[in-house]
Amino acid sequence: MLSSLFGQLDSLTGIEGSFGYIIIVVVTVLGHSYMNPPHPPKAADATEEEDEPEPPRNFTQKQLAYFDGKNDEKTGDEKPVYLSVHGIVFDVSDGRNFYGPDGPYEAFAGHECGVALAKMSFDKEHLDNLDGCDKLNHGEKMELEGWIEKFKYYRNYPEKGRLVPDSKLEGLKDRVIDPKDLLKHKGEDGEEVPEGYATASIYVALGTKVFDASFGGVEHYGPKGGYNKFAGRDVSRALAKMSFDPADLENTSTDDLEEKQLKCLADWIKTFEEKKTYPIVGKLEK
Repeated sequence: MLSSLFGQLDSLTGIEGSFGYIIIVVVTVLGHSYMNPPHPPKAADATEEEDEPEPPRNFTQKQLAYFDGKNDEKTGDEKPVYLSVHGIVFDVSDGRNFYGPDGPYEAFAGHECGVALAKMSFDKEHLDNLDGCDKLNHGEKMELEGWIEKFKYYRNYPEKGRLVPDSKLEGLKDRVIDPKDLLKHKGEDGEEVPEGYATASIYVALGTKVFDASFGGVEHYGPKGGYNKFAGRDVSRALAKMSFDPADLENTSTDDLEEKQLKCLADWIKTFEEKKTYPIVGKLEK
């Protein structure tokens, strides 16, 4: 039967032993396809880019209080839930059922609660008492360390930065800072990080006020930010003119600005103070 089939193939092709040639061609094609796939698969991690984590930042008590898990009054969006334990600010949004609205620990949301957790107390007098963490007795300090360890390693709550108490910031407002000192605070690697801070300060001067943009503005004014050229500088003229021209950073005078530009400068100062709530850390020496 097979010999009859082979004979018919030879008759059709006019080639003696044509079946053997067909087998060779098929094997060759299959082998080439195996060794040279038309569209080799790509590894998933080679095409998918992970989002970069937010850089650590510093928080004022007012800034921390915003993150209480409630709906934003202007946008209606649900806010994250942050709290501070001995100055370490954690994002506890994954524990919203505990720390968010109507949760058993909702009073802690947006607050420093190290003393309260150490004492296992819900008394409001123990909230926002960062200095009190250093006055705890031995047993309470052990309890506090246990909570920090739980947040970091058991619950894996992300660390967002550090809480800087108002008492520490209040003493900075009346300092006089000259342009040379201003340049020393650009938030760059190698700069000194003040005790209790998560990251180095980023000074930005507007008018006569010096703001610290490390309190929420690291992404904008830090080394990788779009406004990083403004770090450590008097940007009054540049922002008034909405200009990135280096000349407007070298010449900081606002004497020749138009009324419209002066209004723009005033709006920027208001934004830094009221919307961004960057703390004022000194007065610029003109």
